[in-house]
Amino acid sequence: MDNKAGQNKRRVQVSSKKRFHDRGGPDWKGPVVDYKEVELLRKFMTASSKMMSRKRAGTSSSEQRDVRRAIKRARFMALLPFVGI
Repeated sequence: MDNKAGQNKRRVQVSSKKRFHDRGGPDWKGPVVDYKEVELLRKFMTASSKMMSRKRAGTSSSEQRDVRRAIKRARFMALLPFVGI
């Protein structure tokens, strides 16, 4: 036969579990991230003042970009430290 070995195998579809719950539907835009909201930004940082990963923080890519931009601006303005204690 000229069929390849992998063509006849059926693919098993894995049920996709959402890692994070739906946070308000498709119209929800999330909190407005501003560099002056230091307490909100600290929630997205580790104890050593590093930015949390998207997986750990539970943010989408656009939210993560906004958080990253705000943390960097807050560091430039000396509202957040560059390194932890």
